Amino acid sequence: MSAGAAPQAPPVMTRAAGADQHYVARVTRASGTNFYYAFLFLPREQREAIHAVYAFCREVDDVVDAASNATEAAEASRRLAFWRGELAACYEGAPTHPITRSLAAHVGRYPIRRLDLEEILVGVERDVEPRPFADFDELTAYCHRVASAVGLVCIEIFGYKDPRARDYAVALGLAFQMTNILRDVRADALRGRVYLPADEMARFSCPAADLCAARPTPAFTALMRFQIERTRELFAQARRVFPQRDRRSLFAAEIMGAIYEAILEKVARRDGDVLRGKVKLSKPHKLIIAAGIYLRSRAARPA
Repeated sequence: MSAGAAPQAPPVMTRAAGADQHYVARVTRASGTNFYYAFLFLPREQREAIHAVYAFCREVDDVVDAASNATEAAEASRRLAFWRGELAACYEGAPTHPITRSLAAHVGRYPIRRLDLEEILVGVERDVEPRPFADFDELTAYCHRVASAVGLVCIEIFGYKDPRARDYAVALGLAFQMTNILRDVRADALRGRVYLPADEMARFSCPAADLCAARPTPAFTALMRFQIERTRELFAQARRVFPQRDRRSLFAAEIMGAIYEAILEKVARRDGDVLRGKVKLSKPHKLIIAAGIYLRSRAARPA
């Protein structure tokens, strides 16, 4: 948790609370998220809190992903309104869904800001009726909501003493989301979602149709090289602001960063060709990355 916050005793786990926690853990495992390998090494209380946060993010994202026409978009908006009400109930009342019931137990233990969770909802809501991003500034605002805000929630669970941890969470979230965008550019474009900035696509003479093609065009390759280099710099920026005194507590964030940076480098080795199959890491590769960073963090001197 953040500097100055006194730790609270773990809540007593009732049978109902245990069922809710089992639900969010199952959602996290079933998702196949790259983050799962970072969660493995967390203490139990932190892992349970992270599972609740992840399940919430996964659920609201899936609501939007299911919308492919006007009728489904209207249903997605209705369901997001339900989750907005459930989020309010986490802080003000009695949530009714297993995910938000689990989340409510953890927002009472960790100093998780309601604003950051609300930002996530605002971010995914933009995808209900997709529209182009005019420039990188507009895309950055979106990435902050759907990724950096998640990081700001997570560091309150991991714990930190140096306030620069918040800058690290914001920078790393932007790097994560840009990696996701580059990795999934074709799959997203086929669903009518183009995340690369419109002004940059125009600068490289790369129309949206190139993002859906079976093979990369020279314009697509040039655009992807530019995006890869910028995303590399985003990871470098995150490393520059990483608070070394918090290395023991922020190891899970480091694991996430290393896994996503490895995905980015795999995209780079393909010269940006993500059109002929999804780029991913093997489970053993991710586990090796996670174990190595965890062990190094344990060797770090306590702050």
